Amino acid sequence: MDIGFLGLGVMGRPMALNLLRAGTPLVVWNRGAPAAEALRAAGAETADSPADLLRRAGTVFVMLADGAAIDSCLGRGTPAFAANVAGHTLVHMGTTSPEYSLGLEAEIRAAGGHYVEAPVSGSRAPAEAGRLVAMLAGEDAAVSAVRPLLAPMCHETFVCGPVPGALLMKLSVNLFLITVVTGLTEAFHFAERHGVDARQFLAVLDAGPMASGVSRMKSPKLLARDFTVQAAAADVLMNNRLIAEAARASATATPLLDTCLALFTETADTDPAADMIAVLKAIESRTEAAVRDPPDRP
Repeated sequence: MDIGFLGLGVMGRPMALNLLRAGTPLVVWNRGAPAAEALRAAGAETADSPADLLRRAGTVFVMLADGAAIDSCLGRGTPAFAANVAGHTLVHMGTTSPEYSLGLEAEIRAAGGHYVEAPVSGSRAPAEAGRLVAMLAGEDAAVSAVRPLLAPMCHETFVCGPVPGALLMKLSVNLFLITVVTGLTEAFHFAERHGVDARQFLAVLDAGPMASGVSRMKSPKLLARDFTVQAAAADVLMNNRLIAEAARASATATPLLDTCLALFTETADTDPAADMIAVLKAIESRTEAAVRDPPDRP
Protein backbone atom coordinates (compact mmCIF):
# COMPACT_ATOMS: atom_id res chain seq x y z
CA MET A 1 0.00 0.00 0.00
CA ASP A 2 1.06 3.61 -0.55
CA ILE A 3 2.24 5.93 2.19
CA GLY A 4 -0.37 8.53 3.14
CA PHE A 5 0.11 12.15 4.20
CA LEU A 6 -2.68 14.10 5.92
CA GLY A 7 -2.13 17.86 6.20
CA LEU A 8 -0.17 19.99 3.73
CA GLY A 9 0.31 23.25 5.58
CA VAL A 10 3.45 25.29 6.19
CA MET A 11 5.31 22.20 7.42
CA GLY A 12 3.40 19.34 5.83
CA ARG A 13 3.75 20.46 2.24
CA PRO A 14 7.58 20.56 2.11
CA MET A 15 7.78 17.36 4.14
CA ALA A 16 5.53 15.54 1.68
CA LEU A 17 7.48 16.96 -1.26
CA ASN A 18 10.70 15.58 0.18
CA LEU A 19 9.10 12.14 0.45
CA LEU A 20 8.07 12.33 -3.20
CA ARG A 21 11.52 13.43 -4.32
CA ALA A 22 12.98 10.40 -2.55
CA GLY A 23 10.70 8.12 -4.55
CA THR A 24 8.15 7.38 -1.83
CA PRO A 25 4.77 6.44 -3.37
CA LEU A 26 2.46 8.95 -1.74
CA VAL A 27 -1.25 9.63 -1.52
CA VAL A 28 -2.16 12.97 0.06
CA TRP A 29 -5.13 14.89 1.39
CA ASN A 30 -5.49 18.47 2.56
CA ARG A 31 -8.52 20.47 3.61
CA GLY A 32 -7.61 23.14 1.04
CA ALA A 33 -7.45 21.77 -2.52
CA PRO A 34 -4.62 23.97 -3.92
CA ALA A 35 -1.96 22.39 -1.70
CA ALA A 36 -3.07 18.89 -2.68
CA GLU A 37 -3.02 19.86 -6.35
CA ALA A 38 0.55 21.13 -5.96
CA LEU A 39 1.52 17.71 -4.62
CA ARG A 40 -0.33 16.00 -7.47
CA ALA A 41 1.73 18.04 -9.92
CA ALA A 42 4.85 16.73 -8.17
CA GLY A 43 3.74 13.12 -8.58
CA ALA A 44 1.51 12.31 -5.62
CA GLU A 45 -1.93 10.77 -5.85
CA THR A 46 -4.67 12.76 -4.17
CA ALA A 47 -7.45 11.36 -2.01
CA ASP A 48 -11.02 12.62 -2.10
CA SER A 49 -11.28 12.55 1.70
CA PRO A 50 -9.32 11.40 4.75
CA ALA A 51 -11.36 8.16 4.71
CA ASP A 52 -10.38 7.60 1.08
CA LEU A 53 -6.73 8.11 1.96
CA LEU A 54 -6.98 5.69 4.86
CA ARG A 55 -8.42 3.04 2.55
CA ARG A 56 -5.43 3.39 0.23
CA ALA A 57 -2.47 3.89 2.57
CA GLY A 58 -1.03 1.48 5.11
CA THR A 59 1.21 3.97 6.92
CA VAL A 60 -0.16 7.49 7.30
CA PHE A 61 1.79 10.56 8.34
CA VAL A 62 -0.47 13.01 10.16
CA MET A 63 0.65 16.66 10.17
CA LEU A 64 -2.50 18.46 11.28
CA ALA A 65 -3.06 21.58 13.34
CA ASP A 66 -4.46 20.09 16.53
CA GLY A 67 -6.31 17.23 18.15
CA ALA A 68 -9.70 18.36 16.84
CA ALA A 69 -8.42 18.22 13.26
CA ILE A 70 -6.90 14.77 13.83
CA ASP A 71 -10.11 13.43 15.39
CA SER A 72 -12.15 14.77 12.49
CA CYS A 73 -9.91 13.20 9.85
CA LEU A 74 -9.79 9.82 11.58
CA GLY A 75 -13.49 9.80 12.41
CA ARG A 76 -12.66 9.45 16.09
CA GLY A 77 -15.79 9.21 18.19
CA THR A 78 -17.79 7.77 15.27
CA PRO A 79 -18.49 4.18 14.16
CA ALA A 80 -16.11 4.71 11.22
CA PHE A 81 -13.04 5.16 13.41
CA ALA A 82 -12.21 1.49 13.95
CA ALA A 83 -12.40 0.67 10.24
CA ASN A 84 -10.34 3.75 9.38
CA VAL A 85 -7.40 2.81 11.61
CA ALA A 86 -7.47 -1.00 11.85
CA GLY A 87 -4.39 -2.49 10.23
CA HIS A 88 -2.84 0.95 9.70
CA THR A 89 0.13 2.67 11.31
CA LEU A 90 -0.71 6.28 12.21
CA VAL A 91 2.33 8.53 12.62
CA HIS A 92 1.44 11.66 14.60
CA MET A 93 3.98 14.32 13.55
CA GLY A 94 2.30 17.44 14.88
CA THR A 95 2.20 18.84 18.40
CA THR A 96 -0.62 18.10 20.83
CA SER A 97 -0.80 17.56 24.55
CA PRO A 98 0.82 14.38 25.88
CA GLU A 99 -2.52 13.38 27.40
CA TYR A 100 -4.26 13.63 24.04
CA SER A 101 -1.61 11.45 22.43
CA LEU A 102 -1.91 8.78 25.12
CA GLY A 103 -5.66 8.59 24.60
CA LEU A 104 -5.34 8.43 20.81
CA GLU A 105 -2.76 5.66 21.02
CA ALA A 106 -5.00 3.60 23.30
CA GLU A 107 -7.97 3.89 20.93
CA ILE A 108 -5.97 3.13 17.80
CA ARG A 109 -4.38 0.04 19.35
CA ALA A 110 -7.75 -1.14 20.68
CA ALA A 111 -9.10 -0.89 17.11
CA GLY A 112 -6.27 -3.03 15.74
CA GLY A 113 -3.97 -0.30 14.48
CA HIS A 114 -0.49 0.91 15.36
CA TYR A 115 0.55 4.34 16.55
CA VAL A 116 3.83 6.23 16.55
CA GLU A 117 4.50 9.69 17.92
CA ALA A 118 6.97 11.49 15.67
CA PRO A 119 6.86 15.25 16.34
CA VAL A 120 9.59 17.23 14.63
CA SER A 121 11.82 20.10 15.66
CA GLY A 122 12.39 22.76 13.02
CA SER A 123 10.47 25.37 11.04
CA ARG A 124 9.67 25.84 7.36
CA ALA A 125 13.26 26.26 6.12
CA PRO A 126 14.56 23.03 7.70
CA ALA A 127 11.40 21.28 6.47
CA GLU A 128 12.15 22.41 2.93
CA ALA A 129 15.77 21.26 3.23
CA GLY A 130 14.88 17.87 4.75
CA ARG A 131 16.78 18.87 7.90
CA LEU A 132 14.13 18.37 10.57
CA VAL A 133 14.82 16.45 13.77
CA ALA A 134 12.27 13.77 14.68
CA MET A 135 11.50 12.35 18.09
CA LEU A 136 9.78 8.96 18.10
CA ALA A 137 7.78 7.08 20.70
CA GLY A 138 5.59 3.98 20.63
CA GLU A 139 5.80 0.22 20.37
CA ASP A 140 9.29 -0.92 19.38
CA ALA A 141 8.18 -2.73 16.22
CA ALA A 142 6.10 0.18 14.95
CA VAL A 143 8.87 2.70 15.68
CA SER A 144 11.43 0.51 13.91
CA ALA A 145 9.20 0.27 10.84
CA VAL A 146 8.54 4.01 10.68
CA ARG A 147 12.02 5.31 11.44
CA PRO A 148 13.61 4.68 8.01
CA LEU A 149 10.63 6.28 6.25
CA LEU A 150 11.52 9.60 7.92
CA ALA A 151 14.95 9.89 6.27
CA PRO A 152 13.85 12.18 3.38
CA MET A 153 12.33 14.62 5.88
CA CYS A 154 14.63 14.38 8.90
CA HIS A 155 18.41 14.33 9.17
CA GLU A 156 18.27 13.01 12.75
CA THR A 157 15.81 10.78 14.59
CA PHE A 158 15.73 9.99 18.30
CA VAL A 159 13.76 7.19 19.97
CA CYS A 160 12.18 8.45 23.20
CA GLY A 161 10.58 5.33 24.65
CA PRO A 162 6.84 4.78 25.01
CA VAL A 163 4.14 7.35 24.25
CA PRO A 164 4.11 10.24 25.20
CA GLY A 165 7.89 10.39 25.48
CA ALA A 166 8.38 12.03 22.10
CA LEU A 167 5.89 14.81 22.76
CA LEU A 168 7.38 15.50 26.17
CA MET A 169 10.77 15.77 24.48
CA LYS A 170 9.30 18.10 21.84
CA LEU A 171 7.74 20.35 24.48
CA SER A 172 11.07 20.51 26.33
CA VAL A 173 12.87 21.52 23.12
CA ASN A 174 10.19 24.08 22.30
CA LEU A 175 10.43 25.66 25.73
CA PHE A 176 14.09 26.39 24.97
CA LEU A 177 13.28 27.62 21.46
CA ILE A 178 10.54 30.01 22.62
CA THR A 179 12.63 31.55 25.37
CA VAL A 180 15.73 31.85 23.14
CA VAL A 181 13.89 33.60 20.30
CA THR A 182 12.12 35.91 22.73
CA GLY A 183 15.45 36.73 24.39
CA LEU A 184 17.08 37.45 21.02
CA THR A 185 14.19 39.71 20.05
CA GLU A 186 14.26 41.60 23.35
CA ALA A 187 18.03 42.08 23.08
CA PHE A 188 17.60 43.42 19.54
CA HIS A 189 14.96 45.86 20.80
CA PHE A 190 17.19 46.96 23.70
CA ALA A 191 20.08 47.60 21.32
CA GLU A 192 17.94 49.66 18.96
CA ARG A 193 16.45 51.74 21.81
CA HIS A 194 19.95 52.63 23.01
CA GLY A 195 21.26 53.68 19.63
CA VAL A 196 23.41 50.60 19.09
CA ASP A 197 23.95 49.79 15.42
CA ALA A 198 21.56 46.86 14.92
CA ARG A 199 23.55 45.28 12.10
CA GLN A 200 26.75 45.42 14.14
CA PHE A 201 24.97 44.03 17.20
CA LEU A 202 23.88 40.99 15.22
CA ALA A 203 27.38 40.60 13.73
CA VAL A 204 28.92 40.64 17.22
CA LEU A 205 26.37 38.08 18.37
CA ASP A 206 27.08 35.88 15.35
CA ALA A 207 30.84 35.97 15.98
CA GLY A 208 30.56 34.91 19.60
CA PRO A 209 29.62 31.82 21.60
CA MET A 210 25.88 32.70 21.74
CA ALA A 211 25.44 32.24 17.99
CA SER A 212 23.27 29.33 16.91
CA GLY A 213 21.28 28.05 13.99
CA VAL A 214 18.25 29.80 15.46
CA SER A 215 19.97 33.17 15.84
CA ARG A 216 21.39 32.92 12.32
CA MET A 217 17.94 32.19 10.93
CA LYS A 218 16.09 34.88 12.87
CA SER A 219 18.66 37.71 12.89
CA PRO A 220 18.24 38.72 9.22
CA LYS A 221 14.47 38.69 9.68
CA LEU A 222 14.74 41.00 12.70
CA LEU A 223 17.03 43.36 10.83
CA ALA A 224 14.65 43.55 7.85
CA ARG A 225 11.49 43.46 10.00
CA ASP A 226 10.55 40.49 7.85
CA PHE A 227 7.61 38.81 9.58
CA THR A 228 6.83 36.29 6.84
CA VAL A 229 6.13 32.99 8.47
CA GLN A 230 8.64 30.30 9.30
CA ALA A 231 6.99 29.38 12.59
CA ALA A 232 3.68 31.19 13.05
CA ALA A 233 3.02 33.21 16.19
CA ALA A 234 -0.30 31.40 16.67
CA ASP A 235 1.45 28.02 16.55
CA VAL A 236 4.10 29.22 19.00
CA LEU A 237 1.34 30.37 21.34
CA MET A 238 -0.31 26.94 21.08
CA ASN A 239 2.99 25.27 21.98
CA ASN A 240 3.52 27.74 24.79
CA ARG A 241 0.13 26.86 26.24
CA LEU A 242 0.76 23.11 25.93
CA ILE A 243 4.05 23.46 27.79
CA ALA A 244 2.44 25.62 30.45
CA GLU A 245 -0.36 23.10 30.95
CA ALA A 246 2.11 20.22 31.28
CA ALA A 247 4.17 22.28 33.72
CA ARG A 248 1.15 23.10 35.87
CA ALA A 249 0.06 19.44 35.88
CA SER A 250 3.47 18.40 37.22
CA ALA A 251 3.94 21.42 39.56
CA THR A 252 6.98 22.54 37.53
CA ALA A 253 8.04 26.19 37.70
CA THR A 254 8.43 27.89 34.29
CA PRO A 255 9.00 31.60 35.02
CA LEU A 256 10.60 32.42 31.65
CA LEU A 257 7.93 30.56 29.73
CA ASP A 258 5.18 32.34 31.63
CA THR A 259 6.56 35.70 30.49
CA CYS A 260 6.75 34.42 26.91
CA LEU A 261 3.17 33.16 27.16
CA ALA A 262 1.96 36.67 27.93
CA LEU A 263 4.01 38.16 25.09
CA PHE A 264 2.89 35.61 22.51
CA THR A 265 -0.72 36.04 23.59
CA GLU A 266 -0.35 39.73 22.74
CA THR A 267 1.42 38.86 19.46
CA ALA A 268 -1.15 36.32 18.31
CA ASP A 269 -3.98 38.73 19.10
CA THR A 270 -2.68 41.07 16.38
CA ASP A 271 -0.42 38.98 14.08
CA PRO A 272 -1.37 35.29 14.39
CA ALA A 273 -0.02 34.34 10.94
CA ALA A 274 3.24 36.29 11.30
CA ASP A 275 6.53 34.63 12.16
CA MET A 276 7.33 34.22 15.83
CA ILE A 277 9.76 37.17 15.69
CA ALA A 278 6.66 39.35 15.49
CA VAL A 279 6.90 39.14 19.28
CA LEU A 280 9.11 42.18 18.65
CA LYS A 281 5.90 44.17 18.09
CA ALA A 282 4.54 43.13 21.48
CA ILE A 283 7.79 44.19 23.16
CA GLU A 284 7.77 47.49 21.27
CA SER A 285 4.16 48.08 22.32
CA ARG A 286 5.11 47.65 25.96
CA THR A 287 7.93 50.17 25.53
CA GLU A 288 5.54 52.65 23.89
CA ALA A 289 3.08 52.21 26.74
CA ALA A 290 5.84 52.82 29.30
CA VAL A 291 6.89 55.99 27.46
CA ARG A 292 3.29 57.26 27.36
CA ASP A 293 2.58 56.41 30.96
CA PRO A 294 5.87 56.17 32.88
CA PRO A 295 5.71 54.53 36.28
CA ASP A 296 5.59 56.80 39.29
CA ARG A 297 9.00 57.48 40.78
CA PRO A 298 9.68 58.53 44.36
